This record gives sequence, structure tokens and C-alpha cells, in this order.
Amino acid sequence: MKRLSLQKRFLLTGCSAAAMLAAPAYAQGDEIIVTAQKREESIQNVPLAITAFSGDFTREVNLDDVKDLVKFTPGATGNSADSFIDTLSMRGILTNDFGAGGDPSIGLFKNGLYQGRNGAVVTSLYDMERAEILRGPQGFLFGRNAIGGAISVHTAKPNFDGYNGYAEFDIAERSRLFGEGAINIPLSDVFAVRIAGYGGHEDGYVDNLARPGTDPQIEPEKYAGRFSALYSDGAFEGLFTAEYENRKQSGSLYRATELGDSWETLQDIFGITGLRGDGRDIDSDQGLGEADDSEVLSFGLELNYDFGPVTLTSLTGYKDHEFTYAEDFDGTPLRINDYAQDQEGNYFEQEMRVVSNGDGPLSWYAGASYYHEEIDVLFSQGSSEEVMCDYYLTYYGINSCSEYFAYYYYAFTPAAEGLLESNAVRGRYHGWAAYVDATLALSDKFDVGVGLRYSKDVKKFGIQGLPVASQLGPYFALGYTTDGFIEDKGSWDAFTPRFIARYYPADDWTIFASATRGFKAGGFGSFTIQTDGLTYCGPFDDSCLNLTNADATPDPFDPEKVWSYETGVKGKLFGGMTRIDANAYYYEYKDLQVTVAGMGGGILVENVGNVKGWGFEGSATTDLGEFFDLYLAGAYADTEVTQASPLCDGTLDCEGAALGYVPKFSGAARLGFHYPAGPGEIRAAAEIFGQTTTYGNLLHTAEAVNDGYADLSLRLGYASEAGWSVMGYVENVTNELYYDGVADGSGIIPAHYFGPSRPRTFGVLLNVEFGE
Repeated sequence: MKRLSLQKRFLLTGCSAAAMLAAPAYAQGDEIIVTAQKREESIQNVPLAITAFSGDFTREVNLDDVKDLVKFTPGATGNSADSFIDTLSMRGILTNDFGAGGDPSIGLFKNGLYQGRNGAVVTSLYDMERAEILRGPQGFLFGRNAIGGAISVHTAKPNFDGYNGYAEFDIAERSRLFGEGAINIPLSDVFAVRIAGYGGHEDGYVDNLARPGTDPQIEPEKYAGRFSALYSDGAFEGLFTAEYENRKQSGSLYRATELGDSWETLQDIFGITGLRGDGRDIDSDQGLGEADDSEVLSFGLELNYDFGPVTLTSLTGYKDHEFTYAEDFDGTPLRINDYAQDQEGNYFEQEMRVVSNGDGPLSWYAGASYYHEEIDVLFSQGSSEEVMCDYYLTYYGINSCSEYFAYYYYAFTPAAEGLLESNAVRGRYHGWAAYVDATLALSDKFDVGVGLRYSKDVKKFGIQGLPVASQLGPYFALGYTTDGFIEDKGSWDAFTPRFIARYYPADDWTIFASATRGFKAGGFGSFTIQTDGLTYCGPFDDSCLNLTNADATPDPFDPEKVWSYETGVKGKLFGGMTRIDANAYYYEYKDLQVTVAGMGGGILVENVGNVKGWGFEGSATTDLGEFFDLYLAGAYADTEVTQASPLCDGTLDCEGAALGYVPKFSGAARLGFHYPAGPGEIRAAAEIFGQTTTYGNLLHTAEAVNDGYADLSLRLGYASEAGWSVMGYVENVTNELYYDGVADGSGIIPAHYFGPSRPRTFGVLLNVEFGE
């Protein structure tokens, strides 16, 4: 089951946030300008948790997709090389339920439009204008709620500066060849178009010793294209965008840690002596394959009209996607739990917003939004019939399925596909929201702000347990089958406020404090159903087969809630050469949507536990003389979990424990160098990001420990005034082996690492710009 033992590892939390300064989003004079609050503002004045990266920065440091942004964003961790965002965390908030019946805790947006869920949400970074990463509840800034934070990317728009564009090629080891480029074409004084493309392939770097002769895995192959058209005439502006992306890569790769009771039991029963290969290799049967393929087509239309006192904005978006995924969850050569997901869906959204333009003491914005989503998923879990029989029956002296069935005077006939349990999910969701935010300047140095949002989400959900060909029945991963879809409908609504006070003690300095309420709607679990009196069934017992709505209902869960508090300071030193910020935050998170054991071996989503968290964050960006610049950022986080016994084997041993997957310290740094040489300049950079140790459960047991790491990259090249550049690089210079995460063992599933790091890579970036 996909990330099954995350039920003890990924307990959602909430937190506040601190504004971080990295590379400029875009600049006006000496100021870094962002639009997080629906108007252009200096990042130094925005009382929010925001990190801004320019499109040039994302290209220079070779960020591949939207999740890579967390590498340089303090307090954000959990990057992974797949199409899921269930490990993506902002100071502890993440999406524990990886099914299709809930909502992501971290919202991802492109050009103001919501990007959706696993399989559709991860987008490649190419021809970017900027990215803004906001931490803490963001329900008052976007059309959809984002209880943990938001990543908002903005692609480059067409412009009227003339015919121009660029092309860039990334050539590296393992036959890596990726390219991106764009052409800007002004067709008149008021109409321009832009065409951008991206694509390439890289050979894999992970060998699977259980499948000799197959190609190395984590082998990305991606192709994407975007068409944008801009009409701008006086007070009116319209931007249309159409985009297509096709991604092919490996699903998450798992390797058992070879520690803990679950592993020792597998050794005793099956005689496993150890996994083959080194830590970056895997030894997995991958009975359902290792695909991670997505096709995503999206359209967006933004209309703006400046009425003078206010600007009216309309945002319309539509997205359609298909997603195929497979992984071997147990991380062993035994066929214990292979997982697959076949998904298709579409998403429509409409938002209307009004923003004040005046220079008076009162500034405000207000809006309303609507969405409609259709999602259909087939989940499959495969295992070996003999492995299941041997594991679960060896205690009784039975070592095969034939012996077991013979005991009950039946003959056993193996199924051609082994033990394959599948269930289908059908979701039809819609919702709407309205929000308003106002800031009143009480003096030249002090202002206060209040925001309020109302949200309502309605979900019609159906789940169907499909027939199982194996005589063992659906009793290992699901525990049931149904006669058609079992359906239910739920709705959830909430008012969520935000309060901000901001003080300007001097020019270029801002002190602020805020309190924010966060909310995420409830939903339905994608794997387990609820029944009256039926808690477990097994072979030779048909009471859990062909259930109907009269016998069972889908698995409902309630909303999550958080109160988040922060105080921070931003300022400039040394005549503006150095920008700094520092924050302290505290939060209380309740009714966490977490996964626990359901019927059979299935997953039940319940509201469990409370979390209190606090931390400090800070950053500094400075010019070190004429030729050097430095960016430093770091975060400290601590948490305390209570009332979470379902995540601790029903005991109170986890009371007061810290969330295992949240590193105590995380951070990043970048030292840049530029020196004039001929008709251009020499450029160099050293970049490093990393974090301290994390764990796979609340008890921080030794079987599931992910050691801390630091990933160093070096770059050296030349940029010509003629518009071309060449930059050589070495990424992961020390060939550091680390993992995206670790999960603890549970029953037959051993503790395992997932997502081995990309090895040391030598490459070169070639770039040329052209046009008027």
C-alpha cells in the first residue's frame, strides 16, 4: 500500500511562517517585488511567510520541477522524485492521506490557478517569471484553501519589447539531454504571443538487483509545451494560456532498512540474509511495475480591467489529466505489497476578485471562487499467494496455500496474477468560497489588517471493492468486495479569520505579528469502508463479500483546524546591501487526518491527535564586496504530539513526542561570484542545502532513521554580453547518499527508505538569448 506505514510517520501539523528572501522575483529599482497579496509590493513590506525565486534563479541552479523549490526554502522539506506530494512538508504540515477523497494540505498554484492533487499537481519549471512560496495557512490569498502553505509559480508572459527569446541545453552524465526555450512574438502594439517548450531524457541511476537486465530506474523523460497570448489595451488586459505536459519516470523506489522486528520475522520465515546492492540500489520484485506517467492538459484565462479606484480580475481554469503509477512498497524481493494507481480526472475553477488601487489609508481586496472536480481512480495491490500463506500461517505449522486449503478439504488453484486486490474510487466534488482582506494605516508607521474567508466544500464519493480472482480473497489489503459503488455525500464549511499588525520603526524596516486560522475540509478514505459489526473476515467466510449501501458506507473523516501565530522582523543593513529577516512562530493543530489500520490490511483515515509546534527562521542576502554575493537561510523546528495513541500501537508511549519526519534544523546557502572578463564576465557559485536527522515514527526507533545530509553543488562558467553563456557544474559533489524519507515497519511490511538521492553528476548548461 502506498506509504502504508506513514500512518505512524506522517502526522500532520500546522505552523506559522517567516518571510524568506532568496533571489528576486522581479525588481523595480532596488526592491524585490511580489504579488502574494494581489498587488505589487516590496517583499520587505509583506507581512507574510514568503520566499521568492526568479525564473533565472530556477534555471541557474537546475531546479527541475515545482517540488525542487523546497531545496532553498527553509522550513519546507520532503522533496521526492515522483508525482506525489504526500511527503512535501511546510514546517510539519503535509498530506497524510494519499488517496483521492481528501485534499492536499499544501496548495500548488500556477498563474493563480489551482493545480490539483497527486498525478496532476507536479509541474516542470521552464520559462518561468518567478515562484513565491508561502508558509502557514493561506486561505485568504487563493481560490482554494491551503492549510499548510502554498507554492505559487508564474510563467513568463508575452511582452511588447520585440521579437526575442532564448534556448538552453543541459548536457550531463547518464546521457542527460534536456532543453528549454521560448519565443516572444509581438503581433501588434496591443497583442503578443509566446511559445515555450521543454523536454529531454536522462538514464536512470538506481539498479534493481531483483530484475537483472532491466534498465536503471529513476529515468526521467518529460516533454511540455505552452502557448500564451496577451492582449493589453488601456485599462483592459487579457492573458490566455494553454499547456500540455507528458511525464514518464519511476514510481517511488523503496529499500528495506534491514532492521526491526518486521525484518527479522521475514528473515526467519523466508531465509532472507540481506538485500543485494549498495544503498542506492534496490532489491524489489516490482510485480506491478514502476511506472509514474502523467499526461496533463490545462487552459487558463485571466482578465483584468482597471476601473481606477479598483481593478477587477477574472480567473478561469480547466485541467484534464491521466495518471498511471506503480511501486513496490515493501522494498524487498518478496512480493508482499505491490501498489498501482490508474487515475483520470478534470478540474474547473472560476475566481472573481476586486483589488483597491487607492493610495489612502485603507487598502483592501475581496473575491469569490467556485470549483468542480471529477476524479476516477483504480487502486490495485498485488502480492504472492504463497508469501501470504507462508507468513500468516507458519505459526500454525502450515507452509503453503495448498496445505491450508487441504485442511478445510478444498483444492487450491493458484491465480495467474497472484493475489491482486483492487478497488475503484469515484469522486464528484464542488465548492465555493468568499474572502475579504482589509488593511488600515493608523499612522505613517503603523497599520492593522483583518481578513475573513468563508469556505464550503461538497463531496459525493463512491468506493467499490472489485472481485478477486485468487481463492485467498480480498482479505489482505482491502478486507471486502462490494456489489457496485457504495456512496455517500458530505459537506463542510468554515469561517477562517486572519489578523495582522505591522509597524515601520524606520525606513527599510518592518516588524509584524499575525494570528491566522487554518481549515481543510473533511472527506472520505479511498481504501476502507465502514460496516456495522464487521471488523474482519477471511477465506471461507463470505460475510464481507458483495456488500451494498445497506451494509456499509464509505469511510468519512472530519476537517482539520489550526491556529497559527507568528512575529517577525525584516530590514536592510549597510545601505541596503544586506537584507535580513527573522521570525518566531507557534501553532496548535487539531483533528489531524491520519491513516490507521482498517478492515483487513486496509487503510482507514481518521481524525487523530493534536500537535503544538514552535520554531525560529531567519535569512540574510548580502553583497560581499564587488564580486561576491551570499544567501543564507536556516530553520529550527520543534513539536509536541498528544492524544495520538492510534499512531503508537494503541499506547500512550508517544505522548509528548516530536514529529519524527520534521528535521530540527534545515537550511540552504549560495555563494555567488562574478568577475568582468572581456566582453562578459566569469560566473561561479557554490550551493548547499540539507537537514538534520529524521525518523519514521513518533518513537524515533532505530529501525527507521534517515540520517542528516548536506548536498553541495559547484558551478563555473562564462556569460557574454552578446547573449550567450556556458556553465559547467558538478551537483552532489561529495556523492552523498541520502533518502527522501524513511517509514517504520508494521506487520509484514518492514521499515524502509524511499527515494535514494541522485549521485554526483557532471554537466554543462548552454544558453543563448536572441532578438531585438
